[in-house]
Amino acid sequence: MRSLSVLCGQMLVVGLAGRELEPQERRSLASGERGGVVLFRRNIAPTMHEVATLVGAVRDACPADLPPVLAVDQEGGRVMRLGPPAMQLPPMRRLGDLDDEDLIRRVAEAQARELAALGFTLSFAPVADIHTRDENPIIGDRAFATTPDRVARLAGAFADGLKRGGILSCAKHFPGHGDTTVDSHLALPHVDRDRAGLERLEIAAFRALARHRAIDSMMTAHVVYAALDAARPATLSHAICTDLLRTELGFGGVLFSDDLEMKALTMPTGEAAVAAVTAGCDVLLVCSRADLAAEAHEALVREADKSPAFKTRCEEAWARAMAMRTRVPPAPRTDEAALSRVFEASGPVMAELAVRMATGAS
Repeated sequence: MRSLSVLCGQMLVVGLAGRELEPQERRSLASGERGGVVLFRRNIAPTMHEVATLVGAVRDACPADLPPVLAVDQEGGRVMRLGPPAMQLPPMRRLGDLDDEDLIRRVAEAQARELAALGFTLSFAPVADIHTRDENPIIGDRAFATTPDRVARLAGAFADGLKRGGILSCAKHFPGHGDTTVDSHLALPHVDRDRAGLERLEIAAFRALARHRAIDSMMTAHVVYAALDAARPATLSHAICTDLLRTELGFGGVLFSDDLEMKALTMPTGEAAVAAVTAGCDVLLVCSRADLAAEAHEALVREADKSPAFKTRCEEAWARAMAMRTRVPPAPRTDEAALSRVFEASGPVMAELAVRMATGAS
């Protein structure tokens, strides 16, 4: 078995400082003490070849038997990290208004082929939240629809397309961020809907997606749901991450935490990391600060060293995440002409989408 340092480090997917790997970032990946990276706009160079070069550098820095998570948020609308020539999708609500599963599947497949050519392995999409509150500052038009049936159908179609194109999917934000009035990047939101209401709306969509063959992973919400666990946000709640998601909904895929740096979580990052894993998260996101990633790593190692039960939970998370990661190893294309052809191939489906959007929803 791996050392505790590697066991716990592989549970961390982190942000990078810039457009090239820094020496310490390379060392953390090479030692096995980080399980992958998520790229943001600060990491995206002007050309797709440069992006593929950075992704390839991350892949090459990792041990050969530990294929990294190479992730990006490329939903569409206001949540896109890659600019042109990558596909510039509209907000998911605009796609949802078309209510065309086949078109959504083909759009997602084309996007996945672009991401895979750059070397990414996972997209933090689709959004599976239900848009139920107009004043919601964080979800809004990121959601496909206002009803769980349509969200589940279209999010499932989007995940199908990602799978066809060679990219792992992540349904977010479990168990639902659509009814909040606070941005969890800034403070801790609360949802006071009763259990029956949650079942009818938020949970209904995730219940349908939990057994969908193309949903490889989910991401938690830093939100308190009083009817499920009044004391803890979902990311830190065993009642939500394990009792509800694993036992009741039967989800067998990987569970990511949302970014542990977000201000919704007020406890120290190391404490939050241990609490999230104890609750049932398999992979933890620390998206900006290397010092906080190190704090999380140290806290996980300490807890695994002193608690056999926690070490067993880490081993379970390791096995689940590695089973997913080995299915889609990173394969960035370094030939600029071949890379350009991948992006050119997305033209027809984007043209079809533009026509459909211009003529109105179905």
